[in-house]
Amino acid sequence: MSQMNEGTAARPGTRVGVLLGGLSAERKISLKSGAAVAGALRRRGWDTVEIDVGPDLPERLRAEDVDVAWIALHGRYGEDGCVQGLLEVMGVPYTGSSAAASAVAMDKLLTKKILAGSGLALVEQWVLGPGDPVPRDLPLPLMAKTPTGGSTLGISFCRTSEELRAGVQDCRQHGDTVLLERFVTGDEITVAVLDAVALPVVAIRPESGFFDFEAKYQKGKTRYVVPADIHPAAAARAQRDAVTAARILGLSGVCRADFIVDHEGVPWFLEVNTIPGMTETSLSPMAAAEVGISFDDLVERLLLGARLHLRPAPT
Repeated sequence: MSQMNEGTAARPGTRVGVLLGGLSAERKISLKSGAAVAGALRRRGWDTVEIDVGPDLPERLRAEDVDVAWIALHGRYGEDGCVQGLLEVMGVPYTGSSAAASAVAMDKLLTKKILAGSGLALVEQWVLGPGDPVPRDLPLPLMAKTPTGGSTLGISFCRTSEELRAGVQDCRQHGDTVLLERFVTGDEITVAVLDAVALPVVAIRPESGFFDFEAKYQKGKTRYVVPADIHPAAAARAQRDAVTAARILGLSGVCRADFIVDHEGVPWFLEVNTIPGMTETSLSPMAAAEVGISFDDLVERLLLGARLHLRPAPT
């Protein structure tokens, strides 16, 4: 395996390993993202191998003589800094954010603590630790979430006390800590940020009224509007807030921030994704296409930005 220096872009002759699949609950989506990414790279002439990530990842990277990694993993052990840290140790440049930034952004609680005071509108929240009972005086409706979940897994819309208890129980199937957020009525939007520049806002219109796993990944279940059909001032603020969040969190490559725009035009920040989906229904490629960046262009651009984020200690 030849090692590339920090900041050195991929070049002709580079062996690209697309990391996909993995060990999280979002494995199936990652397989689709990775296959699409690998296809785009091959169309552009890159020597590409797909690697289904497991405990043998170091051996696979060496056996395949991978020079640079295109990370198409979602969720735990892929989007949370684990793989990024391994690649740093092995000296393999990779796409996206650093290990530290990935770990922070994966945690919704930590993300909001860091963004507090940044000017972003942050939804009122309550946190239930391991074994904590559900308080009886919480204002309904609420959203119950797993702090480190993704792809709408471990998320429940709770309108009654019974639904809240059920939602908390469901979240605890994914982790001990539960995040409860005040439900904001409004338009769900998302803003992709590519190399510190906001792409056009995408409005999300699920037919069920809730952007759940089925609505997110099944064709025909959700209508997307890009540019979003919301007030221009709200769109501009959401773009500004997405760039601010990416900058403060130290994110690289492409990321995607999700918001709810209330009836007064305020975009309430929900979360940020450091490795947005790259499937045929994914939102970041959709936004990029609106400004003339094709899917293949986007994939290759991210590859050319691959790098190591840590400097080796002096010898």
